[in-house]
Amino acid sequence: MKQDIRFCKSFDGARIAYAITGEGPPLVKAPHWLTHLEYEAGSPIWRPWIEELSRTHTLVRMDVRGCGLSERDVEFSFDHYVNDLEAVIDAAGLDRFSLLGHSQGGAVAVDYAARHPSRVGHLAVLGGYARGSLKRGLPPERLAELEALLKLVEVAWGGENPAYRNLFSTLFAPGATAEQINSFSELQRRSTSPQNAVRILRSFTVIDVTQSAHRVTCPALLLHARGDTRVPFSEGLELASLVPGAKFVPLDSDNHVLVAHDPAFSRFFAELRAFLPGRTPVSLMGLTGREGEIIELIARGLDNTQIAVRLGMSEKTVRNHITHIFDKLGVETRAQAIVRAREAGLGRESRLS
Repeated sequence: MKQDIRFCKSFDGARIAYAITGEGPPLVKAPHWLTHLEYEAGSPIWRPWIEELSRTHTLVRMDVRGCGLSERDVEFSFDHYVNDLEAVIDAAGLDRFSLLGHSQGGAVAVDYAARHPSRVGHLAVLGGYARGSLKRGLPPERLAELEALLKLVEVAWGGENPAYRNLFSTLFAPGATAEQINSFSELQRRSTSPQNAVRILRSFTVIDVTQSAHRVTCPALLLHARGDTRVPFSEGLELASLVPGAKFVPLDSDNHVLVAHDPAFSRFFAELRAFLPGRTPVSLMGLTGREGEIIELIARGLDNTQIAVRLGMSEKTVRNHITHIFDKLGVETRAQAIVRAREAGLGRESRLS
């Protein structure tokens, strides 16, 4: 994957790394932890994300301070994360763009959108929350559990034994394959030190964007997995209720980080593409968002049964959509449709795997 890695200085002088991929209207991914721009590009967890987000947009993503290629010896606070996002956006020369936040990056994105209403055209959040764990009024046993988790990070994060890191991997993506779990575990090791991991996690516990969420004025789409094992579904609901006019979409998954074989992965990107302004290949103009999802899966080589399972539809509905797609594309066979779709740049995931 070709990506352009660049660096800028944040407001306190910290070096922040960011990467640019794809073509089309700008889409900025707000910072969250556990990132490494170089490693992610080949990761079986994150590469499908990068490919999908870069397919119809110019994607700007970044290493949060203390992680990946960004400076490690720094201070950590929520304001620092928002300021780092501001610095990357300014360095990239963006005036108006769409903003995507995942996990605690959702809170960063919400706060930035509230501060800069004239710059954020659309806001999307996956697995987000308005309040960190210490702001939720948790009972003593839950607080003790949090402290135990932080202690485990402190003593075991950087060790050679992957068993401890795999514990965190399965919390983030319980539906991941063994290969994906191993890759996520390795990402933890490469991303940051045990000391920084604890400091970053502690900074997340006091996040509170309940007030700034009310000041978001752009169209907003919030999505959350029903069985999210890291951020409770109720927290996603609360955040959605705070953002004026936000659309909320529940996803049928237990994964906090959606993996490519999870049906919720396709559902998420279908909803995201229908919501965000994006670049539509000229040869596919006129297709609806759902038809675009189906032609993408056809281009990857999936049959009707596989597409129905992936998108949570009946095979009859898939066949009806395909009939309309063939009419709009002016083709008569599936093979002709695949050629047209691949000429337009679709179906790349199957050809790169």
